[in-house]
Amino acid sequence: MLSTTLAGLKAHRLRLLLTSLAIMLGVGFIVGTFVLTDTMQSGYDRKFAASAGRLDLVVRGDLDAGDLARIRAVPGVEEAAGTVRGSLTLLDRDGGTYGDGPRPVAVSMEPGALARFELDSGRLPGAKEAALDRHVAGNTGYRLGDTLTVVSEDGARVPLKIVGIVDFGLDTEIGFSGGIGLDAATATALTGVKSFTEIDLVGTAGKGAVAAAAGAGSDVLTGEELSQELSDRNGADIRIIRTGLLMFGLVALLVAGMVIYNTFAIIITQRMREFALLRCVGATREQIFQSVLIESVAVGVIGSVTGIGIGVGLGVGALRAINAFGADLPVGSVSLAPLTVLVALFVGIVVTVLSALVPARTATRIPPIRALGDQHEPGTARFRLGALRWTAVAVLLLTGAVVTAFGRLSKPGEAALMIVAAGGALVFLAVIAMMPALVRPLAGLSGALPARFGGVPGRLAVDNARRTPRRTATSAVALSVGIGLMSMFVVVAASGKATSTSAVDKAIPVDFVLYPRGEGSIPHAAAEELRAQPEIAEVSELRTAPVKLGGDEWAIGTVTPQDGLGAPDVIADLAPGTVFVDAETAGELRLTAGGKLKTGSGTFTVAKISDIDTGDLPPILMGGAGFDRAFPKAGASTVYVNGRDGADAKAAVRRVLRNHDGVTMNSTADLRTQMEESYDTMLLTFASLLGLAVLIALFGIVNTLTLSVIERTRESALLRALGLTRNQLRRMLLTEALVMAVIGALVGVTLGVFYGWVALSALSEAMVFALPVAQLLGLLALAAAAGALAGVLPARRAARASIVGAIA
Repeated sequence: MLSTTLAGLKAHRLRLLLTSLAIMLGVGFIVGTFVLTDTMQSGYDRKFAASAGRLDLVVRGDLDAGDLARIRAVPGVEEAAGTVRGSLTLLDRDGGTYGDGPRPVAVSMEPGALARFELDSGRLPGAKEAALDRHVAGNTGYRLGDTLTVVSEDGARVPLKIVGIVDFGLDTEIGFSGGIGLDAATATALTGVKSFTEIDLVGTAGKGAVAAAAGAGSDVLTGEELSQELSDRNGADIRIIRTGLLMFGLVALLVAGMVIYNTFAIIITQRMREFALLRCVGATREQIFQSVLIESVAVGVIGSVTGIGIGVGLGVGALRAINAFGADLPVGSVSLAPLTVLVALFVGIVVTVLSALVPARTATRIPPIRALGDQHEPGTARFRLGALRWTAVAVLLLTGAVVTAFGRLSKPGEAALMIVAAGGALVFLAVIAMMPALVRPLAGLSGALPARFGGVPGRLAVDNARRTPRRTATSAVALSVGIGLMSMFVVVAASGKATSTSAVDKAIPVDFVLYPRGEGSIPHAAAEELRAQPEIAEVSELRTAPVKLGGDEWAIGTVTPQDGLGAPDVIADLAPGTVFVDAETAGELRLTAGGKLKTGSGTFTVAKISDIDTGDLPPILMGGAGFDRAFPKAGASTVYVNGRDGADAKAAVRRVLRNHDGVTMNSTADLRTQMEESYDTMLLTFASLLGLAVLIALFGIVNTLTLSVIERTRESALLRALGLTRNQLRRMLLTEALVMAVIGALVGVTLGVFYGWVALSALSEAMVFALPVAQLLGLLALAAAAGALAGVLPARRAARASIVGAIA
């Protein structure tokens, strides 16, 4: 029996390949996930080991030159240096201020054993020299040998020669604002920072002696401990990524399992005569069962082994693709751990065998006499749910609905989201169980246009989909998984984008917001220059001053009236000597309307108390004239700017800020764009990952149709003999594939939209629901087109068959 099974596998190589293909992709996804994350992890570890790991001890805390001198005096300390870290204004090649956000970080760089950063090119900086962050160099166009200009803390413009391009690694602050490497003396002189963020040392000194020299409040770590801390800190992120990717991998394997199950079910039906003949010549039911399982093991082994190779390529390719889009993830040597190989083989083989169990059991129930007769396709025209399946569907639906409702009504958060996910899984299982019964009405809906306008081939295609509801349902459900998750993420991404945009518009109800870089205020001259620009419509200055009230320090301020800023309309009418106080602050300070507010700068009358939301404005506000009289030296802490419609207001603001190095700008439009890009990137990432599940499902449609073509060889020949042309036969099979795909897409989009809405509600009450109709219709159209494409090869095979040979 074993020899017969192996001979059958050898004789039907195409069938073996089609059956193995889905599991190859599923296992490849799992392996690719591990390769991707393991390679990233080795890159992180290598980067940290090249910095912290080479040090003997690191002292962290609020440290100064005295601490450094005491540490250097500890016996066994060979070298020690403090890290100076501050910020500087960097001018770009055109003389403008680099970046619209925080100033670039200036960091001292030490040579030799104390080196903490890797140079991409060049050398370490000395006096009047700098090593520029490679990202900043790329953004500005600066190269080795160029001279850049920085603005020191005292406002002086200082030229520095670029002698190195440096990789600052995974420093979040530098990654956001950019970095400049300097020697310690230059960093101290330019930034004005006299303290150290840490002191690094090499030598044989003990932790206890160094800690005693550093004093209370300091933290002493070995280089290995710091390296491990950094690795663990970022390793947690890697584990989160790995968990998320593995969830997608499990989805891919679930879809692969459905495809494998469907394939085995069709193959078993087609081989009824073969199994009957084996029974007639002495094969027992157990031997038939074992032969099917042997085939499934062979398919699992072939698919898993091949999938491992595919997975390595997927992992490496994904990492390169991610970095090609500017993510710049650290890369170590390609890592394929033995555990990864074992897990891949185990999961691939087990999924395949489990998928074949039910078809194998079906094969043992085939009576030889019946099987020797005519072949019959699986399924019936009118599939009916039996009592057992009806019970299972009812229990799953009811339980899933209750769990989903409980999660929806729970306190928004991660726990509620997990409850909703569990409810969604139960509902989806119910849909899988009842899908064969849904095929007939859904096929009528999705095939209405092809049946009406596609002529005979269109009507035959819809009838074929209805005629085998179990097979059509299994193919459609596999696609529903991927399309459903895609739809859900499309809804979540669109709603997240809408929520973020709404939050930005509410928090920053103007086009541009200007802040001082570091301490200080915005010169009044900057606001006047902005008002003189023809592209600018409105300029509003928020001026604040600190006052002592009840022993605590509070902020009092004024703002030029402008729409959307909170309380300007109220304070515009305030007379000198009077103030507006929000209700919460008035309650805390026990103030009443008409009462007195005593400060070190004078006593003011409370003209109005209101619960108006003043946003980011101070809780105590004055009119402009009164504020000028009470606080004549107070500068603007924020300037709000609105541009004229159709004008390039951003260019005008940049033009003014060239004369004011100490001022930075935030653009509401830029913030919206950044948020939209981040959501688009997230959606693209999820779509790429889920695309593999969709790809597997489409291969399932290819499998189903290919095997169906083989199964319906005589039927197709008879249709051709009755007058159906080759082109009409091809159109029939392409339309059948399209109908299958649309059935799966309709179910997936419906479930995805609903659970996208529920997930948003469970995540946060503040989420704004947005229904991306165009994208969802695009998913349906994409599924239909992909389904039709999946039918090309089977249709070509059927059309090329000889009529006489097929009938025979």
